[in-house]
Amino acid sequence: MVVVNLEPNFRVMDRAGCASGTRAVAMKLWKGRLPAKAPDELVRILYHAENRGKSQPSGSQDMIGLIYPGISRLDYDFRHEGGVFPARIESINDPRVARWLEEVLYVLPVEPRPDKYNPLGRQNLDPAWIRRLGQSGRDCFDAIRTRNLAELGASMNRCMVCWEKILPHTVQHPTLKFDLKAMLRAYQREYPGAMYSGCGGGYLFVVSNKPVPGGFRVNLRLQSRGKRVDHK
Repeated sequence: MVVVNLEPNFRVMDRAGCASGTRAVAMKLWKGRLPAKAPDELVRILYHAENRGKSQPSGSQDMIGLIYPGISRLDYDFRHEGGVFPARIESINDPRVARWLEEVLYVLPVEPRPDKYNPLGRQNLDPAWIRRLGQSGRDCFDAIRTRNLAELGASMNRCMVCWEKILPHTVQHPTLKFDLKAMLRAYQREYPGAMYSGCGGGYLFVVSNKPVPGGFRVNLRLQSRGKRVDHK
């Protein structure tokens, strides 16, 4: 899985796949600035604070995306702590790579997940498809590191194919009033790649070397740019 730490230069929609719930917990815990502790320790503190008493806990990728600067690849393995935390994290904090990603990534607001939406109603946990999903994450990270737009777009498109196969309710569910599949296909035909920020829509991420109407750009937070977790 790949996560990116963003500067707080826009107000994130709640229930939109961008860790707004996790950020709210972090704000309550740390008042907008991370304590001087190791990132993996902070991830565990935040994970347990958010998921205490929950029957369906959120994944640790949200905490890692908020705490680890730069662009990070998370290698999950069920044999390592039951797959709750990554067995390995590799991060990129190269300003040239960050600047390139900021220039080609466009974000389009779609809509938050509706009430009573649950992406887990149908599950196809086929190891072959899960393996393909993991490979799409590796391909995504490698494409960012080498600044390869075509490969980045292809990895995002492959990721969405896996999402739809493994959890069909990711893009189609009785509570969803917007045709997420049609919108996704339209942007994938027009641009190198597109994928949603999370289950049920939220934002559409589109990569392109030309402007995407209605899309806005984001700024990445790198290791040298501070440790705030608040948003404007």
